[in-house]
Amino acid sequence: MFTTPAELRRAIRDGEFRAPTAGECPGFVQTNVVILPAAYADEFAQFCRLNPRPCPLVCRTEPGHFEPLPAAPGADIRTDVPRYRVFRHGTAESAEPTDVRPLWRDDFVTFLIGCSFTFESGLIAAGLPVRHIDERRNVPMFRTSRACTSAGRFAGPLVVSMRPYRPEQVEQVTQITGNYPAMHGAPVHVGDPAGLGIADLMRPDFGESVTIHPGEVPVFWACGVTPQLALLAAKPEIAITHSPGCMFVTDLRDEQFIQKATA
Repeated sequence: MFTTPAELRRAIRDGEFRAPTAGECPGFVQTNVVILPAAYADEFAQFCRLNPRPCPLVCRTEPGHFEPLPAAPGADIRTDVPRYRVFRHGTAESAEPTDVRPLWRDDFVTFLIGCSFTFESGLIAAGLPVRHIDERRNVPMFRTSRACTSAGRFAGPLVVSMRPYRPEQVEQVTQITGNYPAMHGAPVHVGDPAGLGIADLMRPDFGESVTIHPGEVPVFWACGVTPQLALLAAKPEIAITHSPGCMFVTDLRDEQFIQKATA
């Protein structure tokens, strides 16, 4: 496990780390990545504003800037993500590059979006295990039947991540994750996956399945892969995202994003 973001980003840049980032750099904020031509940036920002649960915006760069200030001074968004996805006209390419410098354009705008990996440190500290970390797997993510609010060319279904817990743990899980509204916040659904239009928990659309023990219930959170499906509708000539589960780890601290509910 890496303990500092700079150390992890250096290993990624040097080609020494290509795995999902769950459990890495505890205490530091992890983010989803969306890189778009500037002509699409304002519409995408509006999509984020209209859908704050799956798309809580942490940072937006100026066109052409690949150092994502102030989230990670000295970082390079073109090289510091373990694996990327490249979309052309709304279609994802099968190859997942580890360096997108050859694709970089002066009009690219980068959006960093909050990630539920950030609140997992709080769950673990409270003695609430995170199954995909324990099993060293990528978090399971599912396309749902719930539609996001559209913004211009951007539209699509909500994507959720899933972590199983015992029913008596759900209240505490909800309270802890609800303290991180900029990292997807509290669950959007607990229990029957059919309520979200999910047919089979063992066949996630992204990531990997995890063990669900007898007596546990699935708990679902809004997921930052949601914008990747919105790209299918918007069809920009090119867009770049992280590969699901392979996040950009910032220098921001978890506690900067804690907003405890008040009575």
